[in-house]
Amino acid sequence: MQIKIFTVGGTIDKIYFDKKSKYQVGEPAVDQVLKEANINFAYQIESILRKDSLDMTDDDRQLIFDKIEADDHTYIIVTHGTDTLIETAKKIMTIRDKVIVLTGAIEPARSKSSDALFNIGSAVAAVQLLPVGVYIAMNGRVFDPNRVKKNMELNRFEEVGHEIL
Repeated sequence: MQIKIFTVGGTIDKIYFDKKSKYQVGEPAVDQVLKEANINFAYQIESILRKDSLDMTDDDRQLIFDKIEADDHTYIIVTHGTDTLIETAKKIMTIRDKVIVLTGAIEPARSKSSDALFNIGSAVAAVQLLPVGVYIAMNGRVFDPNRVKKNMELNRFEEVGHEIL
C-alpha cells in the first residue's frame, strides 16, 4: 500500500517571522514529520497549493477535487488549513473508490506545541483502516464532514450529531 499525500497549505505549513504574526505558507511540513516519526510505509507527496485556507476559492477546491479524482492512489491524505477544511471535505465527497482523510493543525508543524504530528499520525492510521469515503482527522478523532464543526473558541473540531469512530 502506498499513501498519496496532497498538501494545500494552511497553518500546518506556516512559518512565522515575528510576534505580529507575519507568516508565509512554506514547504509542506508533512515529509519532515513522517521522517522524524520513522514510519514504515510508502508514500508520495504532491503540493497542490500553498494557501491559508481562508484565502481558498471555489476554483481552488475544484483543483483539489480534480487532482484527487485523477490520481491512481486509493489511500489519500490531504493536509489543509483548518478554517475551511470542512468545506473542502464536502466538495470532494463525491469522489468514489478512495479513502480520503483531511487533516491540519491549529499550530504550525514547526512549532514546539504543534498538534500537527498527532493529527498527521491520526490521519495515517485512519486512511489505512477506514472504508472508502471522505473523513476528517483532527484532535484525536475521526469525523464525517457532514457532522463536524470547528469550535473557534476552543480551537478544536467537535462532532455535530454522531461520530464515525
